[in-house]
Order: sequence, then C-alpha cells, then structure tokens
Amino acid sequence: MDGVRGPVVAGSFYPADQRVLRTSVRRMLDAAQPPETGGDLRALIVPHAGHIYSGPVAATAYALLDGMDLDRVVLIGPSHFTWFPGLAVPDASAWATPLGVVPIAGPVPGDVAGVTTVPEAFAAEHCLEVQIPFLQEALGSFSVTMLLSGDVAAVVVADALESLVNESTLLIVSSDLSHYHEYTEAAQLDAVTAEAITDLRPADLGSDSACGRVGIQAVLHLAHRRQWRVRLLDLRNSGDIAGGRDRVVGYGAFALE
Repeated sequence: MDGVRGPVVAGSFYPADQRVLRTSVRRMLDAAQPPETGGDLRALIVPHAGHIYSGPVAATAYALLDGMDLDRVVLIGPSHFTWFPGLAVPDASAWATPLGVVPIAGPVPGDVAGVTTVPEAFAAEHCLEVQIPFLQEALGSFSVTMLLSGDVAAVVVADALESLVNESTLLIVSSDLSHYHEYTEAAQLDAVTAEAITDLRPADLGSDSACGRVGIQAVLHLAHRRQWRVRLLDLRNSGDIAGGRDRVVGYGAFALE
C-alpha cells in the first residue's frame, strides 16, 4: 500500500471546508439523542447518504463514540460502481478528509481469505468516505480498515470480519435502507427491515431491503456467533430530514453490543 486516498465526495456529500465540516458534524453529534445502551459496544450500522440527508441518523450512532478510546475501526460497505468478486481493500496507506488524514491498517491480500486490492472500486465510492468525518470528530486518533463488498456471500464476509474484530476494534457497517419508494411505503418497508435486524434474522433481508445488505447480514451472522444483541437507535428517511416524500431513501442506525 502506498499513498493517501484523498477525499472525492467533499463538496457534494459533505462540506469541503474544514471549519464548516467540523462545525456541521459537531452540531449533529451534539443534537443526537441515542437511547441508553446496556452493554459493550461492538458494532454499528449507519447510513451513507449525503450528510444533509442521512447525517442526523448516522450521528445518533456516532454520538455513542464521543470520547471513546479505540485503536481501530473496521468499515465495510457495498461497492456502488465496480463489480468484483469477494472483498476489496484500497491501494493506499492512509485516507484523507478535510479534517485530516487517518492511517489505514490492513488487511492486505493474503491476510484474509477473499480480500483483494481493487483501487478502481474506491475511486468514486462514497459509502465509506462519508463516515470518516464523524469518526474523526468523535474519536480523534484511530486507524481504519476499509472494505468494500462485491459479489460475495454474507457468511464469507462474516468469517473475514471475525478475523479482524477484537476488544479494541469497532466494526461499522455502512448501508442505507429502502430506495425511492413513496414515504409511507418506505416507512413500512424499513420498519420490517429494522425488525429483521434487531431480531438477528439475516435471511429475512431481501435485495431491496438495504444497499449494504451483505454487510448487514454478515454482522448479524457475527452477532449470532458472539452473542451480541442489536438495538435500534434511529429510523427515518430522507422525507423526514430533507423534505420531499414522493421518492425517499431509508436510513437506520443500530448498535450491536
């Protein structure tokens, strides 16, 4: 790995100006009101649209991290633009946003089965990048493992994640929920999806449930193995946050303990 992967969606998915971005993220974190959690936090599921749309929902999860001491965060999300088999990592040693540079901590191909370097998959991908400013503001210093899922079974992803997660590592799954339904229909669909997630029923998630379905299913398999429970933190859609109810995108935030 060599070089720094610079921000590619700054100015579109979130502010490009450092001061504006920091102020915006801090405002969302301070406004968030996550429900009380009852155990050690092991993973989060968060949305990945533009901050003006899904940011307040994501902040409900990230507020739980404020001041937490973590060595590493493992981020996994779906590849939106590039097909490949298995899991992909970037060809970079660090990841930059307007808030600074975060070191990337493996894995490298050969460390974990099914992981390959696919630089083109990260070239325009937003689903991981939009999470980094929240982590930078909430945690300060940490390293990050970046994974994109391609054509791969959820149980294979669960095996890979299990080899990466330990007591000083937090797992974050990046995924939106339903896409482009009318508001009421979307709310109903997302409620069903949220219940499947909190009940640890990965098989009940369909291809239309979430764009990051494979990552969610994988972390639910991992939750079964490690006896984690899932709490729903927030469930809204773009119509609740940014207005417009004809074609909305669903956003959910969940904590695994």
